[in-house]
Amino acid sequence: MKKVVKFGGSSLANAEQFKKVGDIIRADEGRRYVVPSAPGRRFSNDTKVTDMLYDCYHRAEEDQDFSDALQNIRDRYDEIIHGLGLSLNLDSEFETIAENFRSKIGTDYAASRGEYLNGIVMAEYLGYEFVDAARVVAFDEDGKFDAVRTDKQMGAVLEPLEHAVIPGFYGTKPDGTVETFSRGGSDITGSLVAKAVHADLYENWTDVSGFLMADPRIIKDPVTINTITYREMRELSYMGATVLHEDAVFPLRKEGIPINVRNTNRPQDPGTMVVENTCNKPKYTITGIGGKKGFASITIEKAMMNAEVGFGRKVLEVFEDCGMTFEHTPSGIDTFSVYVNQNEFEKHEQQVIAGLHRSVHPDMIELESDLALIAVVGRGMRRTRGTAGRIFAALAHAHVNVKMIDQGSSELNIIIGVENRDFETAIKAIYDIFVVSQL
Repeated sequence: MKKVVKFGGSSLANAEQFKKVGDIIRADEGRRYVVPSAPGRRFSNDTKVTDMLYDCYHRAEEDQDFSDALQNIRDRYDEIIHGLGLSLNLDSEFETIAENFRSKIGTDYAASRGEYLNGIVMAEYLGYEFVDAARVVAFDEDGKFDAVRTDKQMGAVLEPLEHAVIPGFYGTKPDGTVETFSRGGSDITGSLVAKAVHADLYENWTDVSGFLMADPRIIKDPVTINTITYREMRELSYMGATVLHEDAVFPLRKEGIPINVRNTNRPQDPGTMVVENTCNKPKYTITGIGGKKGFASITIEKAMMNAEVGFGRKVLEVFEDCGMTFEHTPSGIDTFSVYVNQNEFEKHEQQVIAGLHRSVHPDMIELESDLALIAVVGRGMRRTRGTAGRIFAALAHAHVNVKMIDQGSSELNIIIGVENRDFETAIKAIYDIFVVSQL
């Protein structure tokens, strides 16, 4: 079996963590391609190397002396190298970084050096080939990821190699300028490698034993999800579950490659399997609960709205003209609501209101702020009657007022709108009725 393994920053924070990672990789000969992140925090109030690089580069941009800041970063890597007993010397690498910082090469380059250096250390430690992501991950001249060229380049470089380490998070434009994915983008690199080499499995190693059914900051010791589909994971990732970068799903879904989310500190735990589809019946009616705060709703009321051709399109075009995206659009016979990010809406509030008046001539526009959206996700809901009723009963019992409900035609998820102040209470109530009551 051919596996691609990606390790997060907490898994590679120091030499001790590196040794755990080495043991995991060597325990399975199928783990042939390794994608490392930059070193994360060693303890609670520590600083991630990526943040150290941002700070160091900011000093360079301001024409300040950044030598001490760069030395602190170097000390982090020397600590790992010495702890692993390696003879690796990074002098030339840090000389190049210092020179590029002085020339103000760009923040993306600065941020990418954490993964780049960790990749060199990891390759030396494992005895694997080092492949700079700059060679294989492509962006176009506008900084947009080029999936086709990346897949072609990556496949050509990696296929002949029995083992390789490819740093995550970054690639290059046609002119050689370094470009990065968003934070957490090493997950994306791992999925691209898995697709390019036609892996049988993509293992994403982090500091939790897979996806949890709810946020552990809200629910104490939530149940781990054994198996989740790509679609379910996408819904939960979008609504705040951040174990895996949501954009990492797409390359793997195209190839039908399963993902196994594992815990570096508890390698004996099976973790969560993320699959295209499965006959595996979930233990609970729901797979998980996710959510976000900070939304606003704009409700347009107009008599006979439902008989007006193009009404919804005209409303949404107003938001589009303001450069805004929307979350949900629940509607009634004479009402049409649009849920948007509150911070984004506040920047364009009066422009949106004026645009709606000009476009659809509403009888009334009502605004409501400080709202939260909660997604109850699960393939098991399709076969279970009364799921929505149980949700509403639980929320009513917890004295939570429901502002909105939206259920997709796939019956895979139910979106509930509540006030920000009721967010945690609502999640606890839903978790209790579907999980705790069945334990």
